Amino acid sequence: MISSKSSHVLGMRVPSESEHLSELQRELEKGRSSVSGLTMRSRTGTRSDSVTAASASVGKDDPTANLFPPPLPQPGICMWKYLDIHSMQRLEKTTTLEEMREVLAELLELGSPQQSLRDAITLDLFFYALIFCRQQGFSLEQMSAACAMLQDLHKACVATPLGNVEECYRYFTSVLFCHGVRRPPFSIDLFKEEQLLALADYVVNTYFRHFKLYKYVFTPQVRLDLSLAYVGLEPCKPWLEAKEGSGEEEVEEEPVIPEAEEPEEEVELEQKTNKVCTLQTYIKTQLNKELGQLQQVMEEQLKASEDRLNSKLNALERPNQPPPSKGKNKTK
Repeated sequence: MISSKSSHVLGMRVPSESEHLSELQRELEKGRSSVSGLTMRSRTGTRSDSVTAASASVGKDDPTANLFPPPLPQPGICMWKYLDIHSMQRLEKTTTLEEMREVLAELLELGSPQQSLRDAITLDLFFYALIFCRQQGFSLEQMSAACAMLQDLHKACVATPLGNVEECYRYFTSVLFCHGVRRPPFSIDLFKEEQLLALADYVVNTYFRHFKLYKYVFTPQVRLDLSLAYVGLEPCKPWLEAKEGSGEEEVEEEPVIPEAEEPEEEVELEQKTNKVCTLQTYIKTQLNKELGQLQQVMEEQLKASEDRLNSKLNALERPNQPPPSKGKNKTK
């Protein structure tokens, strides 16, 4: 027994020192690779953060970054999105229109109409939408979804001062389809076909009919500053800078002009003035020509409309004459 145990123990493989050192080196290399991977990840993370921050700063500083309208959100189910079931129950318990208006302003976190005209317009938009939903006999779920669809449409409208009525209409119709067809989780059959048509007609006749008015009130005004640069002439200053510069020059003293000037500078000034004069005369002649043609066309149109009106008046002023008889009575 002893000999077998001893032989079994002696038969076991005992690791040498060189193998132990090689294993330690492998572990060290694995640790270094993991540490380098972490550093690379941290570097890439900081690099991506710096890139996003730089792009955000460019978007803020560059005025041409917002020339195009932002993309619209993806259409989805809007039930209980802004007005949950508790909010709709509070609105359902109101007995008068004034009480419902106050509760709705509180739920939408809108200020008093006297302080903010935008809040007053927004409150009127959703107040009359709720009245329409009550008249149509919508349930609480349908009323909440209708108000959410209208609010998303309003956000898409006021997201940019540029015209996007067609994009907003397509977005609204796609959101309507998300609540008329049962295809979970993308759409549900919350509204019937007649209800969808009534809701679409209401939004078209109330919101899209006044789309530009909503955009004018809720979006900043965009102004185009146009400057023309002609070849061979010095660039002109903008109108505001020229006006400010003229005001400053009036206060400042006139510069002293030296008596002796070089002839080359005088020749250059004369050439520049001649170029400016020729350009001004060319522009004036072209404008006068176009204005003359426009005036001639307008006179012809006025004359034609006057002739048509006179002919109609003459036809009305003529006395009613009996129709001429086709033949004389035959005598027997």
